[in-house]
Amino acid sequence: MLQGKHILVGISGGIAAYKIPELIRSLVKAGAEVKVTTTKNALQFVTELTLQTVSGSRVYSDVFAAINEHSTEHISLPDWCDAMIVAPATANVVAKMAAGIADDALTTTICSCTARKPIVVAPAMNDKMWESPATQKAIETIRSWENVRVIEPAEGVLACGVVGKGRLPELEQLQEALEYALTPKTMAGKRVLITAGGTQEKIDPVRFISNYSTGKMGVALAHACARRGAQVTLVCGSICVPVYNPFGQLTRIDALSAQEMYEACVTAWSQQDSAILCAAVADFAPEQVADNKIKKEGFRIQDSGFSLQLKETPDIAKTLGASKRKDQQLIGFALETEHEKENALHKMERKNLDAIVLNSLRDKGAGFGADTNIVTILQADGTVTALPLQSKALISEEILRVLFS
Repeated sequence: MLQGKHILVGISGGIAAYKIPELIRSLVKAGAEVKVTTTKNALQFVTELTLQTVSGSRVYSDVFAAINEHSTEHISLPDWCDAMIVAPATANVVAKMAAGIADDALTTTICSCTARKPIVVAPAMNDKMWESPATQKAIETIRSWENVRVIEPAEGVLACGVVGKGRLPELEQLQEALEYALTPKTMAGKRVLITAGGTQEKIDPVRFISNYSTGKMGVALAHACARRGAQVTLVCGSICVPVYNPFGQLTRIDALSAQEMYEACVTAWSQQDSAILCAAVADFAPEQVADNKIKKEGFRIQDSGFSLQLKETPDIAKTLGASKRKDQQLIGFALETEHEKENALHKMERKNLDAIVLNSLRDKGAGFGADTNIVTILQADGTVTALPLQSKALISEEILRVLFS
């Protein structure tokens, strides 16, 4: 998503500035070209040499420096960039933005950028400064500007040692916010239900039946839909990846068991335009859940082994397919180990799906736990789209391009 993009990183003088070189490294790793502008106070927390080294470009920190590439650097940088992020944005810089004050390298650049390019602003400061009426008024002002997106600061231990709201959000959240700012809002106004992860079917308080799903594919799809402006309802089973929601596009519902996931999906379905059922839902669950840990003797059948009575879990896809309206789109996933295409086509027909995304455990680099996938998109109209091995983030982009363009 950031490959080939020009990203301008603006750093002001807060303690969180020390984290920004790692953000720059991540942006460069994602394929972006990065340039940096700072206030002079920011360089008390992170050195110009460090920023130049990780970005590969000269740092713009002084309006009147003789080494500037252009005499009007604060104009040329906004012309060059595709998007800008200000992180950390101190109370001082937020106030200057709101008032249109441009008196140093960073604020002159921001002033030149706000009407032309997307800007992500990540405030970070002490909780008392964040709660100041002046700061809140300034935040309200810049939030009203069309090109500006403000990320709420995180809660946690602040530099002064107290716990409060004012921390810089995680760097991954900042990168997700940049990707959001750069993505055309082709799904604006759409509501999408997505399931992710595996379910856990309890045997007793310490044991459960589950599978190897990590939720990587489903969460990648949720992020991709949110970046396009959709309102996403993400129903999560057991997942091992973070869910980012920088601008409130995503509502997360945790549903560990198949029954819980079924109830959450059925409740939400009537309000959705589409559903993408990516979760690995258990087909069976224990008939009864013990209140206490079952000892070995509780499973034993005389001397011949152990037994666990199972029952079928509710079929989410089939239930949603049966109640699907003509204006709704229902997409399923199939992970197969043999007769892949035949089984997937049968599942699509049986459950009244509009499309099914098929992958196979026999394909190296595909399936549970991997960061990559190989999938084939089968549509009810007979269209078949095979996607090669690539990251699940890119696979999710391709799925949306094929099914939602």
